[in-house]
Amino acid sequence: MSVGALGQARELIGAARGLYSADPGVRAQLDGCAERMAEPLRVALAGSLKAGKSTLLNSLVGQDIAPTDATECTRVVTWYRSGSTPTVTAWYDGDRTANVPVQRREGSLSFDLGGLTASEVDRLEVEWPARALQHTTIIDTPGTSSLSRDVSARTLRMLTPEGSASGADAVVYLLRTLNASDVQFLGQIGAHVGGESGPLGVVGVVSRADEVGAGRLDAMMSAKEVASRLAAELELTGLCQAVVPVAGLLALGARTLRQSEYAAFRALADVPADDLQLAMLSADRFARPDSPLPVDAHTRVQLAHRFGLFGIRLAVALIKLGAPDSPTLAAELVERSGLDELRQVIDVQFGQRADQLKAHSALLALERVLAVDSGSEARRLLVATKRLLSDVHGFQEIRLLGRLRSTPVALSDEDAARLQRLIGGFGIAHSERLGLAPDAGVAEQRDAALTAVRAWRAWAGHPLVDRFTSRACTVAARSAEGVLADLG
Repeated sequence: MSVGALGQARELIGAARGLYSADPGVRAQLDGCAERMAEPLRVALAGSLKAGKSTLLNSLVGQDIAPTDATECTRVVTWYRSGSTPTVTAWYDGDRTANVPVQRREGSLSFDLGGLTASEVDRLEVEWPARALQHTTIIDTPGTSSLSRDVSARTLRMLTPEGSASGADAVVYLLRTLNASDVQFLGQIGAHVGGESGPLGVVGVVSRADEVGAGRLDAMMSAKEVASRLAAELELTGLCQAVVPVAGLLALGARTLRQSEYAAFRALADVPADDLQLAMLSADRFARPDSPLPVDAHTRVQLAHRFGLFGIRLAVALIKLGAPDSPTLAAELVERSGLDELRQVIDVQFGQRADQLKAHSALLALERVLAVDSGSEARRLLVATKRLLSDVHGFQEIRLLGRLRSTPVALSDEDAARLQRLIGGFGIAHSERLGLAPDAGVAEQRDAALTAVRAWRAWAGHPLVDRFTSRACTVAARSAEGVLADLG
């Protein structure tokens, strides 16, 4: 969906609002479409029970703002938005609201619903002063494999509501393995969020990745192998564009690392390796009050709670390798947790294409409104809406960017980087795609785009190029043609 198409989407919604100006119900739906395009991108976190969604949300935001204990709050769809002061509001009985106190007990955050129960609350809205929420609204959903059908149904109603557009523009789906329920749920998301074009913004996360390797130092390597296998399986179904392993607990601990914790890690780094290994055979053994380790029992309990055994082992190893201070150690831990890679994927797949994803969500909602009207003007607007929705090249780019993470193209490293750049892997501005300076003139951009079209068409038709590489080159050529079209 090109920049020009975004303007056309706004025009279509405006025309529809005029058409239904005398119908308050439909007009309210269309007002919602227009408002949605002006809001921050909505990204939902979904997955099975205890997949680590709340922990991942906290690590993405860089603050402990989502309850992670199994309380009533984790059974409710919760929207996290940017706000000047921390406030939590419960919506219930359709349009009634109640302020929800925020409490911290023994270091854990919780929301006190008071006399309300999860079954009575429609949703929670959390406003929090966090930079990560300024351009993205994050929606934390209950586990899709909950023993309570009603709890799982809340996630489905938000993501795949009957007769209306999805509440999310993009989805981060957490999984440990790939079972039939995951495939079924991802299929529902793809059909509803993506419409006829399939899933637009669905990124998979191998959550709690440090547990894949039982907390060993090479756990993330094992998790990367699992992610690669899951990515290949999901690519066959077309349900997901990328799969990234993330140790959410480690990422959150690293982003909120305290100086006292760094000092504790440094003390543990001085313990003989065999003695430390013996003490860390289990979390209970590590936290034993009679342990001879040079860190008090309460601190050891907190380290295990905030970092897990994998995080402790990794922090000690990094200090031994020379991490000189707390900020350096925190940065190293975040990078090795997989969070940086996930944030990069979210930025490329979602953030840089936020307007496209929001416009697509709004157009799907508009399509559903127009489809029930048999009038001639409604039919005309419906045809134009379907035409814009059929412009799926931007989403072919998204899928290809995800596939390139696990399947290399048969090109030189330089050509592979050029292909990734052209399809928007480093930004979607014309000059960025073409590898030109930001102030490059139209004529220079046009010449570069024309050269790119010819080069990538030639690569796509080369008889010795494998099928995947040929398809990737075809997408790149289409991207260059799109730049040419925009340049007029």
